Amino acid sequence: MKIRLLPFFGISLALVLLFAMAASVLAAPAPQVQQYATPTPGPDGRIIYIVKAGETCTSISLLTGVPVDYIRQTNRLDENCSLQEGQDLVIGVGGPAAVTPTAGPAPTATLGPPTPTPVSGTAELCVLLYGDVNGDGLRQEEEFGVAGGAVSVTSANGTYSQTQQTVAQIDPETEEPVRTCFFNMPPGEYTVSAAVPDLYNATTAMSYDLEVVPGNRAFVGFGAQPRLQVEEPAEGGGRTPLLGILGAAILLTGVGLGIYVWRTVKKR
Repeated sequence: MKIRLLPFFGISLALVLLFAMAASVLAAPAPQVQQYATPTPGPDGRIIYIVKAGETCTSISLLTGVPVDYIRQTNRLDENCSLQEGQDLVIGVGGPAAVTPTAGPAPTATLGPPTPTPVSGTAELCVLLYGDVNGDGLRQEEEFGVAGGAVSVTSANGTYSQTQQTVAQIDPETEEPVRTCFFNMPPGEYTVSAAVPDLYNATTAMSYDLEVVPGNRAFVGFGAQPRLQVEEPAEGGGRTPLLGILGAAILLTGVGLGIYVWRTVKKR
C-alpha cells in the first residue's frame, strides 16, 4: 500500500514546488528598464552619444537600438570596438536642431557715400603781365607787373568778353604784384590774350586757352621785355642847321630876283 502512494506523493510535491516558484515570480518586482532619450542632433545634424564607464558597443547598441556594426564603422573603431569613457560616438544623423533666433539690437541705418553735389556758380580769373627782364619766358620773384598793357578774356560760345588794362602796383600786404582780375565768369572754355604796351616785346605766347571751373580761381601769366632804345645821330651831324639857313637864303634871293625882273619888264 505504501509503495503505491509514493508516485502520488512525488507528483503532489512537484506541483507544490511549481506553485511556490510561480508565486515568487509574481511577487518579485518587475525589473527596471533603463530609459534612453535620443539626443538632439547638433547644428551639423549628427547625433552624439557620450560613452560612460564600463559601457561597450554591445551595451550601447542594446540601449540606443543602433547596430554594433554601424557604431564601429561610423566612428572608425577597431575590430574589438574598443571604447573610452567620455568618448563621443556618432550614433545617427538627423536634421539640424532648430535655432530660435535671439532678438538683437535694432539695425542702425548706414549712410552710403555722399552723392556729389554739382558745383554751380561762377569763377574768377587773375592775369599778370610781368616784366621779363632776362627774357627767359619765366617769371622770377623780383619781376613785377607791367602797366599799360591790355588783357582780354573771351568765352568760346561768345557769351562773355571783357578787356582790362594791366597795372604795375604792389600789394602792401602780400608784397606781390597786383593782378588784373575778372570776376563772375560763367563756367566754360575761354581764350585769354594779352597785348604788351609800347616799347615792350613779348617773351611768351600772348594767347592761352583755359577751362573755367565753377567756384575756382585761376591764374595766368604773360611776359614782356623792355625794348632797347638806340638814338641814331642825324645825317650830316652839326651841319644840318647851317644847311637849312643857307637854303632859306637862296630861296629868298630867288624870290627877290623874280620880283625885280617882273617890275623891269612891266616898266618897259
